[in-house]
Formats: sequence, C-alpha cells, structure tokens
Amino acid sequence: METDTQTQNKLSQESEKPGSVQTTILSKQKAQSLRYMPSTQQERRSSTRSIKRKKFDDELVESSLIKTERNRIKSGQQPVQEKEKIAEIVEKDMPVAPPPEKKKTSKSSKSRSKRSKAPAPASTKDLGRWKPQDDLALITAVQQTNDLTAVHLGVKFSCKFTLKEIQERWYALLYDPMISKLAVQAMKMLHPEIQAAVQAKALYSKEEETLLGKIISTSQPNIETFQDLLEKHPNVLYPTRTAKALQNHWLLMKQYHLLPDQSVQPMPRGDHVLNFSDAEDLLYDEELKEPKDETIEQELSIGDRKNKREIRHLEQELPKWQVLVDSVTGISPPDFDNQTLAVLRGRLVRYLMRSREITLGRATKDNQIDVDLSLEGPAWKISRRQGIIKLRNNGDFFIANEGKRAIYIDGKPILNGMKQKMNNNSVVEISCLRFIFLINQDLINAIRNETHKVPPTTT
Repeated sequence: METDTQTQNKLSQESEKPGSVQTTILSKQKAQSLRYMPSTQQERRSSTRSIKRKKFDDELVESSLIKTERNRIKSGQQPVQEKEKIAEIVEKDMPVAPPPEKKKTSKSSKSRSKRSKAPAPASTKDLGRWKPQDDLALITAVQQTNDLTAVHLGVKFSCKFTLKEIQERWYALLYDPMISKLAVQAMKMLHPEIQAAVQAKALYSKEEETLLGKIISTSQPNIETFQDLLEKHPNVLYPTRTAKALQNHWLLMKQYHLLPDQSVQPMPRGDHVLNFSDAEDLLYDEELKEPKDETIEQELSIGDRKNKREIRHLEQELPKWQVLVDSVTGISPPDFDNQTLAVLRGRLVRYLMRSREITLGRATKDNQIDVDLSLEGPAWKISRRQGIIKLRNNGDFFIANEGKRAIYIDGKPILNGMKQKMNNNSVVEISCLRFIFLINQDLINAIRNETHKVPPTTT
C-alpha cells in the first residue's frame, strides 16, 4: 500500500509539471471516477426551460438575441471531428434524391405565354387618349384635305398629339378591325349636337377655297352672296357649312393675302434688305429734336391733366376688359349690339367702337388710349398715339395717322398727317399687326336717316 501511495504522489507531481502528456490522462480518469461515485445528497431536479409568460416587445427582441448567442456558443464548443463523423453517418443513411423531372409543357401553354409576353402594338398603346370626338375630327379632316400633316397643323384635338401618333391612329382605324369597330360604336353614341359642333370645325378643302377665291377682294360681299354659293354648289361645299362660316373664312383669306387677285410684292434680292426698322435705326434722335417752346409745354401739361381725368373714368368702365375675358374663355359674343358703331377685329382681340372718335396706339403708365394694340401682339414699334378713327355725320369712317410709322389700309400706305376713308371689311395693318374693320350697317343707316330728318337752321 505504501508503494502505491508513493507512486501516486510521484505521478501527481509529474502531472503538475507544465507540458506533460499525463495531465490529460489524469483529468479524464478523475472525471470518470467522479461520474461513478455514489452521491450522498439527493440532487435537486430543476428545469432549464424558462416559465412561459407573455413578453413585451423589448423582451422578445432580447430573448431572440440571447437564443442566437447560445446556439453560437454550443456550435463553437462542439469539436470538429464529431461534426465530420455525424456528416459521414448522415450521408450513409440518407437516400440519394433522384434528379428533378422536367415538367412537360404543352403547346397550348407555350402559345399562351408567348401571347402574354408579346408587347402591345403602338396603335393600342394610347387608346385611352383618343376620344370619339377626336376620331370624328380626324376622319372628317382627312376626307377634306387628304393630308395628315395638314390635319396635324389645322385640327385642334382634345389633347396634343404628334404627327406620328396621328398617323398611327389613322392606320389603326383603317387596318385594325377591333379598333375601328370600337371607334365606330363610340362615334355613333355621340350626341347629335356634339357631332354637329365637330363637323362645323372641319378644314376647308382646296376646291372650297378656289370657289371662295372667285369673290374679288375689292368687293364687299354680303351674307346673301355666300348663301347663293351654298345653293349653287352643294356638291363642292361641306354639308355643315353656313353662309356666316364662309364669310369669316373669306375674310381670313383676304387678311392673309390668300385670294388669287391679291398680289404680293416679291422681296428684293441682295445681301441686305432695308426695312422700316433698319431705316429707323439709321436716324439720329438728336437731329429730330426741336427747341423747347413754353406754350407747347404748357399745352402738353394741360393735355396730361385731361388724360389723367380720362384714366379715372376708364378705370370704372368694365366693358373694356370684356375683350380679354372673351379671348380667355373662348366664348365669342355677337359682333354688334345697339351701342357698337364698328369693330376692329384681330386674331385674338376685338376692339369695339362705341363713340364717334377713338384713338389707337400703345398704352403706357402716363398715356392711356381707347384701343391698346399691345393686347393683340408685339407693339413695341407702334407709337403711343398711332392714329384716330372718326365717324362723320354722313356715316363715313376716316382714319388719321399721328404716329411715326405708316398705316396700311387695304395695302395702301398712309403716312403721318394723312387721312383715309375706311370701308366695311377693310384690312388695317399697323407694324406687324393686322385687323379687319367691320361696320354696323344698321346703326350707321339709322344715324344717316336722323341727320337727313334734322331741318336746316335758318339765319
């Protein structure tokens, strides 16, 4: 027994030495002996699982983090060799999975997928933007002009379409049976008043313009002459044309010198073409200045006071601004009423002449006039007081030029200080602006009759 204890002590001393091989063997032996030792005290049974209770949100997050950390620690403690053994056993026991079978696809499913993946054609791409009114306007315009570019420039659709979109829509209406059928059904469902409004705005064909061109520009045609055209040429003119519409189109052709008897002078050839603005730039303002005169200055100051008084009266007159409201809303009232003597009509604005004398020009802060030409377009080259339109007792209208630039009446220039008689439908050109002068014949005839009835004064 003593020998055994001595040997054990020696082994324990050697095992305590660092780096010895026997330390591992002894630690294993001690663990085995402790495992099989009888326990004198009864071990207390306890569960490692936590008590199940409702957890708050923050506790749920913390518990999930703790579980993940425990799993990482356990996986780190497991030796690598045991992992390899378990993997080998699993590979031996697990049956080999067969390769996945290829699903048999039928021809019908392939064709369906191809149909679903096929991109939509360009004709049906913007189908929702085209309204029945647009289709009706497109068809009538093409029938009138046979030119899609003219349709793109002349027809006003519900929204802005490019030339390519108009071409695609027209070809779709021609060659796509589904789209053409839907469009025809939608156009049939339109209200008759909407159809009439769309067809009334149809473009004019070349035959119709040649027929209107037979009326000479120097003449003064009435509505009866255009009514005779409608009765004589029903096959040439569009069915929805009226005498008033034909008269308005003839006036536009006259305004833009599109009638055959109107001659447009050719532009001179050369490197530099002298125009009015260039000639005005060549003038020196210092040479045009005159010495100041006290009497003239006093008269001008009195005139300024009068103008300021007129400004106060004009500010209270709302009918002047009715022109702007009409241009914005698009609602065009009748040309004449009981108080309007004449109308100076442009592309955007209508100026009503309700007094025997009105002034034309460009309005500024210091200068207020009856007809402000800047509302029609660029008027920076027009004088502040360009001219005066006056009605005489015999019923004739005369215009007098008081500005630097010339005023053209039916192509005839009127220089500064000159006067010219104005007839009905006369074309007035001031700088780059064009107007048509329309006379209220009924009111002028009534004024003439009243002047004839007045007895002459006896001396």
